[in-house]
Amino acid sequence: MGPTVGAAVGAAVALAAAPFALTAVGFTAGGIAAGSYAASMMSSAAVANGGGVAAGTVVAALQSAGAAGLSGTTSAVVAGAGAAAGWVASFFY
Repeated sequence: MGPTVGAAVGAAVALAAAPFALTAVGFTAGGIAAGSYAASMMSSAAVANGGGVAAGTVVAALQSAGAAGLSGTTSAVVAGAGAAAGWVASFFY
């Protein structure tokens, strides 16, 4: 597999897997799942911020993506990261 194909495959896989990965760690459409990794992240963020999760934090962004789906900008970032990983992986296969 060449680097260009690897990058394309990586981008596609990352975009397809992102919603499932968010749900798997607990960022769901109905909110953060109790007892999940996301709940642990939210707890840590709340303790660090005096009891609340501040807007614009990683936890807030991930919950937004879990509830409403990936925005265009987030999709571009996820695809870019997947493309980079696929490009690097293509040198090993």
